[in-house]
Amino acid sequence: MAAAGPLKIACIGAGYVGGPTCSVIALKGGENVKVTVVDINEARIAAWNSDELPIYEPGLDDVVKQCRGKNLFFSTDVAAAIKEAELIFVSVNTPTKTFGVGKGCAADVKYIELCARSIAEHAESSKIVIEKSTVPARTADTLKRILDSNTRDDISFQILSNPEFLAEGTAIKDLLNPDRVLIGGAETTAGAAAVQKLVSVYEHWVPRERIITTNTWSSELSKLAANAFLAQRISSINAMSAICEATGANVQEVARAIGLDTRIGPKFLMASVGFGGSCFQKDILNLVYLAESLNLHEVADYWRQVVTMNDYQERRFSSRIVRCLFNTVTSKKIAVLGFAFKKNTGDTRESASIYVCKHLLDEGARLFVYDPKVKREQIVADLKGVCDEPDSVDKLVTIVDEPYKACKDSHGVAILTEWDEFVTLDYQRIYDNMLKPAFIFDGRLLLDHAALKGIGFEVEAIGKTVI
Repeated sequence: MAAAGPLKIACIGAGYVGGPTCSVIALKGGENVKVTVVDINEARIAAWNSDELPIYEPGLDDVVKQCRGKNLFFSTDVAAAIKEAELIFVSVNTPTKTFGVGKGCAADVKYIELCARSIAEHAESSKIVIEKSTVPARTADTLKRILDSNTRDDISFQILSNPEFLAEGTAIKDLLNPDRVLIGGAETTAGAAAVQKLVSVYEHWVPRERIITTNTWSSELSKLAANAFLAQRISSINAMSAICEATGANVQEVARAIGLDTRIGPKFLMASVGFGGSCFQKDILNLVYLAESLNLHEVADYWRQVVTMNDYQERRFSSRIVRCLFNTVTSKKIAVLGFAFKKNTGDTRESASIYVCKHLLDEGARLFVYDPKVKREQIVADLKGVCDEPDSVDKLVTIVDEPYKACKDSHGVAILTEWDEFVTLDYQRIYDNMLKPAFIFDGRLLLDHAALKGIGFEVEAIGKTVI
């Protein structure tokens, strides 16, 4: 598989994982690599080749500008990229199935299969194919069978698992300084050689002791396990937040007390309106489906409860808004500050904001939504996708371009994303222009509640009673 000149790498899929990952590989690999990111979505590739990238991620613009046109290329010519590459990352979407067997739990791997068939069709030499997407355990076996069944006898494929462990909002930082890089391959001589080939790519900037090699199945399962454990911690502290509100305890104080225990640690113990993003819920449900398919029903029930608790937290927060606004929000204006699932990203997939807004729209509320990075079209599409009456979104939802417009003449303000700019807003100005009593619902424990009370706000916060 060796070739003269730089190592040629292709990535099929120019989304949140493929684009940033390959940009950093190009940055750190320098003249040793040539990286081509391909996608059939022409508008997305055009954006990657423009001054306005299709995704927002701190630091990504600088990385792309340094490499694009030199050793980093974005193209719609999938066939040419496959023919040229020695290593091919598969980084396409694997959403939860919405119909058929496994509906609501299993990952839909149709795009993975399409990639495999495309690679088999266009490959003219042996390749190393790398799973970058989050996939069910033993997907590598599926890839291998499809590739081997649809190609020439003189071409061989090695399948590796190289899951991403990126957090949106810090993806470039995570790529530049990863806790670990995990590579799984077949326990054969050819498999070991393929693993070493990929190890050499990461060794351009990652210390060798942080590059972990395993068999393929351990690597695939480790990705699901990591996200399940992180989401479990969030649901655990959110469960405690409900008890805190009922007893007068403060969830932030509880989290600090338990986080100082070195066996537990402080990370992922921030109570909130709920977790979101493309991975946590999807990966847990994938794990649930895997356990059920193995007849491990108690295991499946255990992990399903993590998602159930998250749904409960979202519903509990929206119900609290309704209850505080005198048990009705019909025709009342509510400002929604934040729609992305977390700060420093424009990604809204499975954002808690979507479901809180849905519950409020079901009650007839008028929502004025502000988010600094999420486009109007995305907000509307997300809400229409979950509302029982999609037409109500056009009537009841207004997207504004600055937070004070959202808050003016509102009955309540809901903080649903922890954007830093929300901390420094002029809350006296906001209070003066709201209907009274003026409510703030802090779903991210972001604000100075004592200061807000001093201004005159009625403050409702996750996991505590503000006196």
